Amino acid sequence: MTDWFRETLHPSVGQSLRIDRIVYEGRSRYQDILIFENDRLGRVLVLDGIVQTTEADEFYYHEMLSHVPIVGHGAVKSVLIVGGGDGGMLEEVLKHPVERAVLVDIDGEVVRLCREHLPSICGGAFEDPRAKLVIGDGVDFVRETELRFDVVIVDSTDPVGPGRALFDEFFHASCRGILDAGGVIATQNGVPFFQGPELVQTHRQFSRLFERSGFFLAPVPTYVGGHMAFGWASDRADLSATDVETLRSRLDSHRFDTRYYNAEVHVSAFALPECTRALMP
Repeated sequence: MTDWFRETLHPSVGQSLRIDRIVYEGRSRYQDILIFENDRLGRVLVLDGIVQTTEADEFYYHEMLSHVPIVGHGAVKSVLIVGGGDGGMLEEVLKHPVERAVLVDIDGEVVRLCREHLPSICGGAFEDPRAKLVIGDGVDFVRETELRFDVVIVDSTDPVGPGRALFDEFFHASCRGILDAGGVIATQNGVPFFQGPELVQTHRQFSRLFERSGFFLAPVPTYVGGHMAFGWASDRADLSATDVETLRSRLDSHRFDTRYYNAEVHVSAFALPECTRALMP
């Protein structure tokens, strides 16, 4: 009999992925961890019953949440990633000529297992001399650090379990406090069709905390429900206002390969459908 994994994120709607081989199954101090192989998706990382990433489609998510704020900013030297223990976001960030990239994840076991079993996602990111890995609570790190960053990327899980605190206004306010002048925060905010309250909450918090804010969209095949929303905010930068020629020039100067992101996608990602705009009164 074939084994299937059924995701438990939504109580009335779900997806099932065939388990062709279990690579790892266990529990860390913080969450249940499952890594399995699927013929179409490659290796799949699941935390607490929710799909986090797959080898086949991780590039949609990691490219958009990293390159949009970094290329949009235009002069990034330092980046903080909160979450992102699989290393995919770190790999994309390090494609840019940044001087420092700090990744803070609460679960060292996730990092260890991903480095061992999902090396195609993180590549050699953790070995890059510009990278610093911190195993600890991202909320505490942001509150206590004396470092400052041009971009803060919140690569969180959904707002359940250890990821819940990364959606709070207190945390976003702390992130604002460690941004350099013109700095940008970028966050994942779920799929608005099913997770509209996440976008509403972030919109209200960012509107109170920052001078400028908004959202951009991208499809992530294994995140059920249509386009995923990414939040952004800054006191100076306007990610949605950079023209396509400027973006092309910045990308040409950096010279790295992508599979989804490009200058045209960057611009178009800020075009929001009416149903998403309706969540931002």
